[in-house]
Amino acid sequence: MLLSPTRLSQLLRTEAGCILLDASWHMPNSPRNARNEFLARRIPGSNFLDLDEVASPHDLGLKHMLPSGEVFAKACEKFGIEPSSRVVIYDSHGVFSSPRALWTFKCFGHQNVSILDGGLPRWAAEGFPTDSNPPQDSTKTATYPVPSLESKPVRSYEEVVSNSGLIPFQSPAAELVLDARSRGRYLGTDPEPRPGLSSGHIPNSVSLPFNLFLENNTAKDGSSYTTLLSEPQLRTAVVDTLGPEKAQAVFDGKVSVIASCGSGMTAAILWLGLQTLGVKQVAIYDESWTGYALRPSSRVEKSP
Repeated sequence: MLLSPTRLSQLLRTEAGCILLDASWHMPNSPRNARNEFLARRIPGSNFLDLDEVASPHDLGLKHMLPSGEVFAKACEKFGIEPSSRVVIYDSHGVFSSPRALWTFKCFGHQNVSILDGGLPRWAAEGFPTDSNPPQDSTKTATYPVPSLESKPVRSYEEVVSNSGLIPFQSPAAELVLDARSRGRYLGTDPEPRPGLSSGHIPNSVSLPFNLFLENNTAKDGSSYTTLLSEPQLRTAVVDTLGPEKAQAVFDGKVSVIASCGSGMTAAILWLGLQTLGVKQVAIYDESWTGYALRPSSRVEKSP
């Protein structure tokens, strides 16, 4: 599911039908604008996938929730994507929002999809070309039958609440919730970036900040970008968090995992890292902490 810039360059030369998507997304309090940055610089031939637009409406007003099959299929047809198309996704951080887009494609059964490890910054840092000319609308015609959403990779609020009363590794039915937010937000000592939203965590969840799965890199021009850690490093991060025995239970598939974060974005980094380690039983709580904490009936923990 991960491609280096060199491997992507080879694909673009040998596979005429390869579709590139820039799925950059920035936090609501960030001054950066992903669409404007796409217009200013992108990998040649890319389209912009707006994760907030290709999404389903939500009763609580949450953004970038999983789209319906109809919305997903319509977006694919707009980009010239068919069910058999090779799709490569990248973002402007390196590895940040592209895993969320990858997970979305996987939720609808699209298999031939990858992300560019290191994203646009690494692509440029390694000397590959970028495009700053006005983008042209795709002229490709495509038909994408409306797919069904696979239930295994996603969890609802009701499922998470039901699971929160169970203790992972003790109850056979319990799923392990891994919280990708910062440790301070998990403990309730740091505020949430969304004003008025309580910090804290879901009962019986475990803190595993998403940046523990990433490596920070600095290019020759001083720009920085993230890449996913190597498999041994990912394994070490899980073992350091859970301990050897519990980590092995996850690696062996004896305990299923639910990844959560602030709004369902960086949880996909944990999903990607665990998938890279061969852990298949990983789902994402789509609403994540925002949807959970917005509901007055939710139990909020603030202790380790």
